[in-house]
Amino acid sequence: MTDQDDKVRLREVTRARSRPVELDAAEPASPHEKAGERPLETTAKPQSAGVDGYRRRVLLVLSSIVLALALYWASGYFVAYTDDAYVTSDFVDVAPYISGRIASVNVVDNQTVKKGELLATIDPTPFQLALNEKQAKKTEAEAQLAVDRDVIAAAQAKRDDAAAKEQLAADNLRRATPVAQAGFVSRQALETAATQAQEAKAALAEAEVAISKAQQELALHQATVATITAEIATVQWQLDQAKLLAPTDGTINQLMLRVGDQAVENQPLLGLVDAHAWRIYANYKESVIRHMTVGHAAWVWLDTYPWHIHRAKIQGIARAISREQTQRKLLPYVEPTTDWIRLERRFPVTLVLQDLPPEVVLHMGADARTLIVY
Repeated sequence: MTDQDDKVRLREVTRARSRPVELDAAEPASPHEKAGERPLETTAKPQSAGVDGYRRRVLLVLSSIVLALALYWASGYFVAYTDDAYVTSDFVDVAPYISGRIASVNVVDNQTVKKGELLATIDPTPFQLALNEKQAKKTEAEAQLAVDRDVIAAAQAKRDDAAAKEQLAADNLRRATPVAQAGFVSRQALETAATQAQEAKAALAEAEVAISKAQQELALHQATVATITAEIATVQWQLDQAKLLAPTDGTINQLMLRVGDQAVENQPLLGLVDAHAWRIYANYKESVIRHMTVGHAAWVWLDTYPWHIHRAKIQGIARAISREQTQRKLLPYVEPTTDWIRLERRFPVTLVLQDLPPEVVLHMGADARTLIVY
C-alpha cells in the first residue's frame, strides 16, 4: 500500500466520522421534505409579506381618494369652477313695420354691419301713391278753408249791415212812440216803425246764425285738414319704413331673405348678432352662489380659443330660476339632472370679458369654462 492509498483511506474515515455530527445538527426531515415538497415554514413568510403589501396599496389608494374628495370639498370655499357655460349676446330679430314685396337685399350672410346701415328695401310704390293721394286731399281741404273764410267774412259784413239797420229801426220806433202818443203821428205810422224794428232785429239774428254756421264749417274743414295731415305723416312714416336699417352694430346671421319675398308686418326677415352685448352665461351650483358678488374677478376658457385664459368679472347673478320647464319664459330654466342623476340646482351667473384682444372673435353659443376666485 502506497502513501497515496493511505491518504485516500484517511480522507474517507474523516468523512465518515463527520457525517453523524451534521445529521444531529440539522433538523429532522419532515414527510414533505422526504416527498420533495417545500416546507410550510418557507412558504408562509412570503405569503404574509404579499398580503401586507396589498393592504398598503389599498390603503394608499383609499387615502388618495379621501384626500382628493377633501380637497375638492374644501376648494368650494375658495374657488368655483364650472364647464356648464357658454358665450352669448343679444340676437336682434329685424322685422319690418309694413308689409310688401322685397325690392332689394343689400347685405350678405355673415356680413358685419354698422348701426343705420341699409339691409334691405321693400317696394315703396304703394306707399308713395298713397302719400300723393293724401297730399292732394290736403291741398283740396286747404282750398276749402279759404272759401270758408270768405263766407265768414261775407256773413260778418251782412251782420254788420243788419246791426246798423236794426239800430236805425229801433231809434225810429223810439222817436215815433211819444209823437204818436201826442197825436202828431198816425197810429199806422207807429205800427210801421214797430214792424221795421222787428224785421231789422230778426235780420240781425239771422246774420249771427249765418256767421256761426260758417265758423262751424271752417272748424270742420280745419279738422279735416288736421286728419289728412296726420294721415300724410303716417303714410310718410310707412314710406320711410320701406328701408330696413340695422338697429345696432353686429353681424348678419343665417340670411335667407331674397328679392321678391313677401315681407309681413312684424314678422322677422333676418337676424343680427349684437356686437356690443357679448357676455358669458355660467351655471353655478347653488352651494357656491353665496360666495359670489358683482365685480368679482373670474377667468374664462373659450373652447373656440383653447389654451388661452381671459380675464372677466361678474356682471350679475340670477335671483330666480324656474323649477319647472313649462313655467314663464322670463325665468331661466337649468336642467338639474344628468344621466338620471339628481344634481344641485344651478343659477346663471353673467360674466363680462375684460381687455379682450382684438383678434379674438366671439361666437354666440360656443362652449366656455369659467373659474371664480372668492
